[in-house]
Amino acid sequence: MDRTLAQVLADDGYGLVVDDCFDGEDLDRSRWLPHHLPQWSSRAASAARYDVTEGLLTLRIDADQPPWCPEFDGETRVSSLQTGVFSGPVGSTIGQHRFSSDAVVREAQPPTRLFTPQHGVFVLRAKGLLDPDSMVALWMVGFEDRPERSAEICICEIFGKDATPDAAAVGMGVHPFGDPAITDAFAAVELPIDVREFHEYAAQWTPERVVFFVDGDPVRTVDQSPGYPMQFMLGIYEFAATAPAEAYPKRFVIDRFQAYAPPRR
Repeated sequence: MDRTLAQVLADDGYGLVVDDCFDGEDLDRSRWLPHHLPQWSSRAASAARYDVTEGLLTLRIDADQPPWCPEFDGETRVSSLQTGVFSGPVGSTIGQHRFSSDAVVREAQPPTRLFTPQHGVFVLRAKGLLDPDSMVALWMVGFEDRPERSAEICICEIFGKDATPDAAAVGMGVHPFGDPAITDAFAAVELPIDVREFHEYAAQWTPERVVFFVDGDPVRTVDQSPGYPMQFMLGIYEFAATAPAEAYPKRFVIDRFQAYAPPRR
């Protein structure tokens, strides 16, 4: 029988290790790096635009925001945070989540592990948007200190074009990228929710599988599990700027991020 998220946490003895309510004046820089894959671009070009006010983190796409990596990712604009970074030297192809076969390191990044757990329960409370050109997401990716440690666990991926006031297709699952032990198992689950309201998106990652939850209820299970530490990626992405100027800023509003560690065996 499928268990709710509350039952999983209580029955399996998970302990809260991160509870970020964004109640300070800025991001906790010991936890979050406010850039998106800066090795393929630069820290300046990939810098997130965001606000932290009244206990909410708001990631923004502004009207005047340039593309983060036009050489390799076209017009895509991003405001994203991550909890680790790693790359090889300038000109190399060594680095996390090499999303394009043309990408080379433009700005070398020292290895930084702010929060890179292996297994646990991870919970995001946030609200997205219906904008057809945008997506919001929380995903995990291998730190990639070895090329095969590169799979992705997508906890939630919500395209505005796939959402209405009454329902949304919420993407979740795993992607292998360079991990030969993982096969692609990703799906967009149709749910009767308005993503413009706050909802809770979560995943339980164990050595055997990943179970995905929305608002505390299990909605999908993948019987695969990356076997190495992973970092978090939290962001808003705009793929085309077709909206009028008054539609900006586009916002991804986050109320809380929590992480629970499994009990020690």
